[in-house]
Amino acid sequence: MGYSNKIIVCFFIGLLYSFRSLWAMEVVKPTCEMTVDPLCVSTLTPHFGWQLTSSVQADAQTAYAIEVYALQGAKRTLVWQSGKKVSSQSQHVPYGGAPLTPAQKYSWKVQVWDAAGKLAAWSAEAVFGIAPSSSFFQNAHWVGAITQQQAKLPAGRKFHGTDMKKPEVKALWDAVDSLSSKSISLRRSFTVNKKIVGAMVYVCGLGHYELSLNGQKVGNSEFAPLWSDYDKTVYYNAYDVTSLLKEGVNAIGALLGNGFYNVQGGGRYRKLQIGFGPPTLLLKMVITHADGTQEEICSDAHWKYALSPVTFNSIYGGESYDARLEQKGWNTAAFHDADWKPVVIQEAPKGTLRPQEASPVKIMERYGIQKVTRLTAQQVEAASKSTKRTVDPLAMVLDMGQNLAGFPEITVRGKKGQKVTLLVAEALTDEGAVNQRQTGRQHYYEYTLKGEGDETWHPRFSYYGFRYIQVEGAVLKGQKNPQKLPVIKNIQSCFVYNSARDVATFRCSNDVFNSAHRIIGKAVRSNMQSVFTDCPHREKLGWLEQLHLNGPGLLYNYDLTTLFPKVMQDMADAQHDNGMVPTTAPQYVVFEGPGMDVFADSPEWGSSMVILPFMYYETYGDASLIERYYRNMRAYVDYLTSRAQNHIVSFGLGDWYDYGDFRAGFSRNTPVPLVATAHYYLDICYLEQAARMVGNKYDENYYAALKAKVKAAFNDTFFHPETAQYGTGSQCSNALPLFLGLVEDGTRPQVLQNLVKDIKAHGNRLTTGDVGNRYLFQALARNGLNELMYTMHNHEEAPGYGFQLKFGATTLTEQWDPRQGSSWNHFMMGQIDEWFFASLAGIQADPSAPGYQDFVIAPQPVGDLKQVEATFQTLYGTISVNWTKENGIFTLRTNVPVNCSANCLCPAKKRPAC
Repeated sequence: MGYSNKIIVCFFIGLLYSFRSLWAMEVVKPTCEMTVDPLCVSTLTPHFGWQLTSSVQADAQTAYAIEVYALQGAKRTLVWQSGKKVSSQSQHVPYGGAPLTPAQKYSWKVQVWDAAGKLAAWSAEAVFGIAPSSSFFQNAHWVGAITQQQAKLPAGRKFHGTDMKKPEVKALWDAVDSLSSKSISLRRSFTVNKKIVGAMVYVCGLGHYELSLNGQKVGNSEFAPLWSDYDKTVYYNAYDVTSLLKEGVNAIGALLGNGFYNVQGGGRYRKLQIGFGPPTLLLKMVITHADGTQEEICSDAHWKYALSPVTFNSIYGGESYDARLEQKGWNTAAFHDADWKPVVIQEAPKGTLRPQEASPVKIMERYGIQKVTRLTAQQVEAASKSTKRTVDPLAMVLDMGQNLAGFPEITVRGKKGQKVTLLVAEALTDEGAVNQRQTGRQHYYEYTLKGEGDETWHPRFSYYGFRYIQVEGAVLKGQKNPQKLPVIKNIQSCFVYNSARDVATFRCSNDVFNSAHRIIGKAVRSNMQSVFTDCPHREKLGWLEQLHLNGPGLLYNYDLTTLFPKVMQDMADAQHDNGMVPTTAPQYVVFEGPGMDVFADSPEWGSSMVILPFMYYETYGDASLIERYYRNMRAYVDYLTSRAQNHIVSFGLGDWYDYGDFRAGFSRNTPVPLVATAHYYLDICYLEQAARMVGNKYDENYYAALKAKVKAAFNDTFFHPETAQYGTGSQCSNALPLFLGLVEDGTRPQVLQNLVKDIKAHGNRLTTGDVGNRYLFQALARNGLNELMYTMHNHEEAPGYGFQLKFGATTLTEQWDPRQGSSWNHFMMGQIDEWFFASLAGIQADPSAPGYQDFVIAPQPVGDLKQVEATFQTLYGTISVNWTKENGIFTLRTNVPVNCSANCLCPAKKRPAC
């Protein structure tokens, strides 16, 4: 990029302040364990953080003081004072008092001294709760309708694909008691005779639950608790229910569904079958009275249950609801439950109970109808054949405008017993009906009316990836209705995803890039559930390679301070005794047998166990994941070592979904051993660093020596000195060693030149896949070849994001040409988001100071870009970059949070190769 004889102007703008403040510096957004007011943290010695604003340029914190109080109703007791601590640290500040009390609520506040030594006002008080101890639930029982023994659920995790068609497998599932998969309602009435000053409820309902107190839903989560390997970890949720409780008679209600805890067929689509157990509930409520006494309400034999109006529910197959079966007021104190059955005490799940600290899944967005299409008689007949089901002759198809993960919500009016069927899909058949052929069929929702005015309903225990809704058995408000069908007065698509906060914005003068960022974001959100799934319909499994290959983009865009630790726990739970980390976590199914075992174990997938903690550390400055999972990381590297021959690892999926004149799938352009060994090397590099961080000198020396041996073996095996090419000379073959520093210094320019030649030979287009994309993009960016990156992506051809946009995709698709892929809602190819933020906007972590208290701004004004504007909310505050290039003048405006520093590198005439 040349700026010879041009003017370069840079403006630095500090964080603005509030004129309402009487102090120059003000403390805002206090957090505990990087979370605002968490109710259930799993440590007795938490860490605190806060952000700062100031009216003084380049102001900084020079000292702080913290106070922590125990809360008992209106009573506050001081438990710790830090005193004045001379320090600029404003994140990850450790609690320093006596160990805190489990199941206790606390408040805390902080004040700081600015650069001039002036004391600022105390922050607003924040609260946090300590998770209960392991013995907390000992007087609560798992309760439900049927025991594990009575349910006769088969053990194991191999029921998938052809396994489910085997007679012996079918016989096992045919013997299962039907009650084992039924949704049930549970209730318990109780009386409170004293004034209430506080109430906390700790609850787990498996697979998923909806809790209510005196008829009011508790919380706003969907699909709670988050999925896990229930043989290893079971999450419970904590809620403050003080406002929902009253003196006198109260009632608790719980609705249970199957989720991934209990996946059965029922004649509808399922990717797999697995039975950890029948639906079950564990609950304990602690009520604090004004006189300081407490009482407990627990799940036990005093509870009752009845079958719920949810007559069918499957995380894969959909849901049916019969409103005629509703028992009005069932979850209120006035309800008479004489006809309900007493619960049975069930076997506890095998997994360890843990508080859910990760953000919950919620309804985050809603979309209305964009277009309505009536199917003709000929279309209905043809669609019935192509979809393998009888399509309602009066069916209509609604285009909701946005592909997403979630479910429809309807408000309908009609007669008792009338049924509305909703089929959802992301694509249409040639006849215009919804098409689930590629994404799992049959998946549908049924609602049977009770006939009592307006009725509003959405599924509770199932979701799907869809854009279109096919409505059968009803008409829309305002349509002709000679058959007196139910009238849908409102219908919306509910976009359901993890509520981890958005923390970034990106916009530039290139419409292809803006739209690519948008559809990547929609795909990420669709697949950001309890885990990061590969697609929201066909599989819903947590394929692990996406985590590190898209990790930087994810971390730029979302607050993953609590969700990534949950994902690490999933991987640790899935890790085998020999150290192997499977390709999916939680590991709900074991891939075995001809053609399937290759999907069970691949280094590019399992390496997330080692790579992810360092990406987390770089973004948040928190090394806790490295410390907590060091043994797991080491065990995985040792597993790869055990599989290596002469330091070469030769198994796995390689550069999955690479691009060429073939249908994408297994790696075709690049040798699998090259990709696998490169990741083995990357893991060793990280493990050496981890050993140094945890103070294990023996391991540090051991893995440093191993790293050198693997590097030598890699170059001996894959490098061709006569051509300066690696492997087949494919883009992935050369980009991977360039990115990882495997190329010897003397041959680096030639290898880089060969990479560029191959890109140009393919018309400035990529040939990499799911794995190779990030390494290709970053090998170019980090070697000063951002102009080539721009050219490679600024078009509307395949392979490219522009082609998907031209096709009309509203989420990133599995294939560069959506017509060739099974899914139109994948985020695995979204690695360009890292380039948008790190290169175009230039927001980069300082490698020597993880956490963004110190950072780098190095924007790249490439191609015909005239403007880039981006923001990124770090733990310390919001970084913003806004640059323009007009008439040869480059102008940069940037916002640096108080108590932070930025090293700003304006574009130079030439940038050296990394």
